[in-house]
Amino acid sequence: MKRIFSYLAPYKRRMMLGITIKILGTLAELLIPFILTYILEHVIITMEISRIVLYGVIMILCSVAACVGNVTANRMAAKVTADFSMAMRKDLFSKTLYLSARDTDQFTIPSLESRTTSDTYNVQNFIGMIQRMGIRAPILLLGGVGISLFMDSALALVMIATMPFIFITVYSVARRGVPLYTKVQKSTDDMIRVVREDVLGVRVIKALSKNDYENRRYDGYNYTLTKQERHASIVMNAVNPIMTLLMNLGIAGVIAVAAYRVSAGTSSAATVIAFTQYFTLISMALMSLSRMFIMYTKCAASANRISEVLDMPDSFPLTEDDGKGDPSSKISFENVTFSYLGKKPNLENITFSVPKGGTLGIIGATGSGKSTVVKLLLRFYDTDSGTIRIDGKKISSYTKEELTSMFGVALQNDFLYADTIEENIRFGREISHEDIVRAAKIAQAYDFISAMPDGFQHMISSKGTNLSGGQRQRILIARAIAAHPSILILDDSSSALDYKTDANLRQALRESMSDSTMECPSSIITAAQRVSSVKSCDPILVLDEGRVIGRGKHEDLLENCAEYRQISDSQMGGAFLD
Repeated sequence: MKRIFSYLAPYKRRMMLGITIKILGTLAELLIPFILTYILEHVIITMEISRIVLYGVIMILCSVAACVGNVTANRMAAKVTADFSMAMRKDLFSKTLYLSARDTDQFTIPSLESRTTSDTYNVQNFIGMIQRMGIRAPILLLGGVGISLFMDSALALVMIATMPFIFITVYSVARRGVPLYTKVQKSTDDMIRVVREDVLGVRVIKALSKNDYENRRYDGYNYTLTKQERHASIVMNAVNPIMTLLMNLGIAGVIAVAAYRVSAGTSSAATVIAFTQYFTLISMALMSLSRMFIMYTKCAASANRISEVLDMPDSFPLTEDDGKGDPSSKISFENVTFSYLGKKPNLENITFSVPKGGTLGIIGATGSGKSTVVKLLLRFYDTDSGTIRIDGKKISSYTKEELTSMFGVALQNDFLYADTIEENIRFGREISHEDIVRAAKIAQAYDFISAMPDGFQHMISSKGTNLSGGQRQRILIARAIAAHPSILILDDSSSALDYKTDANLRQALRESMSDSTMECPSSIITAAQRVSSVKSCDPILVLDEGRVIGRGKHEDLLENCAEYRQISDSQMGGAFLD
């Protein structure tokens, strides 16, 4: 909770002003029953209309002051809460974007989504409530008890006798709330995961007529969440009826004692009336405090989940370069071994070097480790052993900004967002329209973009659903090329292209690299399952289960690598478009 409350520090002055106004308004509210008692006992018996009117006006002013004070304080609290939650969500979202891939895998995407939405909502509700009720309720409680003791200590003690039982009830239930709501939020993560999977795969679900199956799968997670929410609600909502019972017993005791004292002449009817009003205020305060305890349990569970993300240390700290690299080499892998789960290696003893201006092709079956090589080069993960270098320096010696600025990347599962084609290629970077056009031409996207009525201003729907698969891939490749990266990575990014377009793309990339008037990628890494996509690369790595089983040019691999020759023959009988 300390981590979350630190976000309130910039709003201390506004909070203190709001709290002061809330206190003054609540004190004015507390005075009303006391003034009423004074009028009934000391003013009415004088039969002086002017005094009665005067004290009536005072009661009205107190009521107005209480109303205006509470409304003003609540509006200020709402503003502070909104600003606080905005800052917290901003940092949480930013931290989520900068988490390492391994940390993201640990938290899971659905859990991160839940923490950014429902968890921040729970914290926001509690912060707002504590500013509205957290000040008013204790003042009403303590002030009401104090004034009651002053007016009639015997009646006050009867009322006070119920409070220890109320506090014990609230404390006992609140202790169980945090673990219960933690389970609820974890079940929410699971349900979000199912929804996310089904939304992304809705076309496949419909095509295979698996609607009923997915409904049953969702119902299972929904039932678990509902069961845990119901259990948590039953436990936490037990506070209200128990408190109501105790307060009703207290007020019954107060009325019984009051009736005896009034008949004995030791108390007055006016005191009993005022006392009843104070008991009502105190009851309201206790109910508010019980609601706050329930909200606190939700907030504490959510705050812990948010803090886990915000306090996650940087998994990829900067290190000193050892100075052992070859600066003439653009990219080098030196005996790199890596495992996602720390068990069976996904890559084992991978070694290769790409000169400046050179190319590298990586080919292999699904799961052979092609994308893993790319992820390590981008430092999504750190190696378990071995060293990766760029321009002769260890990649761990580059800052994130330095490292990412070198790359242009078109990944296998990349995305498009709802905006124009131009903005999807620009991707928030300072790239001129001329460079966007140039990138589109190289990526073989210019012709179909120009054929659209609005050209580069054509609106793309979310995930590019109003484009074909090949059109989406060409726009993604144009995005990767547009910023003149020194390293271009194409990770199975042309799988939806026909062979002719793929060949034209490779030809355009070769020509742009050899054009000395252009700032072009100095090195290209192509990971693919098509031999046609990598056949012009030198060298080509053939991967199988994370190991290099072939290395060399296309012609050499056809002669010396049976697996590569088998892939080539199975695709097009060894014949390709140039």
